[in-house]
Amino acid sequence: MRYFLQLSYDGTAYHGWQVQPNADTVQARLNAALSTLLRHEVSTTGAGRTDTGVHARMMVAHFDTERAFDCKDLCFRLSRLLPPDIAVQKIVPVSENAHARFDAIRRAYHYDIICEKSPFHRFFTTHIHYQLDFNRMNEAALLLHGKHDFTSFSKTGSDTKTNICTINEAQWLQLGKNYWRFRISADRFLRGMVRAIVGTLFNVGNGKLSPEELNTILQQANRSAAGESAPAKGLSLVKVSYPDNIFKPCPVFYQ
Repeated sequence: MRYFLQLSYDGTAYHGWQVQPNADTVQARLNAALSTLLRHEVSTTGAGRTDTGVHARMMVAHFDTERAFDCKDLCFRLSRLLPPDIAVQKIVPVSENAHARFDAIRRAYHYDIICEKSPFHRFFTTHIHYQLDFNRMNEAALLLHGKHDFTSFSKTGSDTKTNICTINEAQWLQLGKNYWRFRISADRFLRGMVRAIVGTLFNVGNGKLSPEELNTILQQANRSAAGESAPAKGLSLVKVSYPDNIFKPCPVFYQ
């Protein structure tokens, strides 16, 4: 049977989600823990791949097994076995062809910044040392809405067949006196896309670019036209959405 697994993690100590040779990754830790508990080799497939230092409040992965288990019990034991910076919230059965990456219909990210030094936010927010005009940044963010070619905001050398994405939300919200969050959601994201967008919006906020110049950057389809990528630690994957018809009823135990 195939299962979807929902987890969260602090990405500070990891070289991203995806398994890499000679590197500690979240996926490698998850695969090893599942293999131990299910007593056979398990390989998970994630909804995407977060970069080194990027966090996830909600990541989804699928895995296959022939072993019967109690979903809640396995979830509990898996969280206990994993290190403190990785937690599993849910394991549910899905249709045999359900795919954590390709069946996702929407993903959402948050990018958090703080405009003053704070020891309590150092792992999950980016400290900005200069003044930003968030009204200008939101004016520019509106231009991202809809269907566009986001090549200018993608890492070079990506193996994607298309760089077309549809953004549903992109806006800065103030959460506190010096604390701001960029919320962005889309049907799909390219590698490094959110951090490249945030870094470019920083250039709008500090006056290096006008809001209208974001359109020009989009049209150039050239990564060098956009700004530098914002630091990884401010970024979190917060939600992955799927159609309801891929999920199966979840009895307490499968025989």
